Order: sequence, then structure tokens, then C-alpha cells
Amino acid sequence: MNTTLYEQDFYAWANQHASLLRAGRRTDADIANIAEEIESMGRSEKRELVNRLAVLLLHLLKWQFQPGLRGNSRRLSVEEQRYRLENHLRDNPSLKAMLDTATDEAYRLALIEAERETGLARRTFPAVCPYGFEQAMRADFWPE
Repeated sequence: MNTTLYEQDFYAWANQHASLLRAGRRTDADIANIAEEIESMGRSEKRELVNRLAVLLLHLLKWQFQPGLRGNSRRLSVEEQRYRLENHLRDNPSLKAMLDTATDEAYRLALIEAERETGLARRTFPAVCPYGFEQAMRADFWPE
């Protein structure tokens, strides 16, 4: 099939190939680019996991290291990220196998943002994530 359409108008290409596949015309489909797009979708789901986890870890760090600023907004931010992560993992259960590496990646991002948002030196925060995934997700966990 015409791979230049893939490069020139992705939306049109996607719709055209969805129609081809639904019609059972796999031999007319741009299989290589379809496979690439499917793999890309998988990578996006992992990035979403890391990004949501980074936001959760950031808010837990702020909760722990800025006790004077604890309030409803911060509490709700933690609860929101826990809920969003639960939903994301329910929709993509195979991502659970990546939780250790995702937590490590997310913590690196959380450290950068914690330094930016709190004004505290990075050395204030633990170099390694002090919260395990299961612990960070527990509704009754609020680090002191």
C-alpha cells in the first residue's frame, strides 16, 4: 500500500488501514507501519505509567519533606494519582511486570520536579525511592 500517505497524512492513513483490516484485505495493508504503530502504542502506555507514578512520588515527597504545607490540595493530588494509576494498571495489567523499573524511572523524574517545586536541594531527598509501589498506592500511606 502507499507508505507515502503514512508520512504525509497519518490520520488518513490510519482510517484507510482500519477499513482495509476490517474488510479482511490484509494483503493490501501496510503491515510494517501498522506493526510499528502498535508497538508505539505499547510504549505510550509504559510512558503513561511512569509519568503518573512520577507525579504520585513527587506529591509524596512534598508531603513528607514539607509538612507545614500539607493540606487538602496536596492530599487530593495524591489520591487522584493513586486512582489514575489503579485505572491505568487495570486497563493494562501486563505493565505490572514493569513496576520496579517504572518506579526507578519515575523517581528520577520526581526528584527533579521536587527540587524545582519545593526549592529544597536535591540532597534533601533520598537518592533511592523510599517508597515501594505497593506502599505508595496504599490509601492509608502518608509518609512522615
